[in-house]
Amino acid sequence: MKLSKLSKEDLENMSYDDIAYEILKEKGKNFKIIDLFNQIGKLLDFSEDKIEREIEDFFEMLTLDKRFIMLENGSWDLREKHSEKIIIEDEEEDDIEINIEDNDEPDDDTIFYDEDESDDADEDLKDLVIIDEEEE
Repeated sequence: MKLSKLSKEDLENMSYDDIAYEILKEKGKNFKIIDLFNQIGKLLDFSEDKIEREIEDFFEMLTLDKRFIMLENGSWDLREKHSEKIIIEDEEEDDIEINIEDNDEPDDDTIFYDEDESDDADEDLKDLVIIDEEEE
């Protein structure tokens, strides 16, 4: 949907986060929060005063909407354009990194297990003591 082709009435019926989503999708680049909200304000003919009053609510809306991601430089973009990096810390091994594209869960085929894991499990169980209830 092209925002420029929508009537002002249609735009007014959209939420700010839906408009922001379409702006980020159409422009294909990320924006600082003030610049993104100014784009929305331009489409909806907001006064500077209204932009200043409502930008805090807009920021909160973006932080709660899972479609958006705040980048390290403080700008906002669509989450679907960025992969998530998960770091699993292992006490005995180096950190393991898993990249998940487009918020998909990793398949079992993409997870690599340590072949020596069974030996570690046996080692962990060697000091296990089983107490019979009758002995208590």
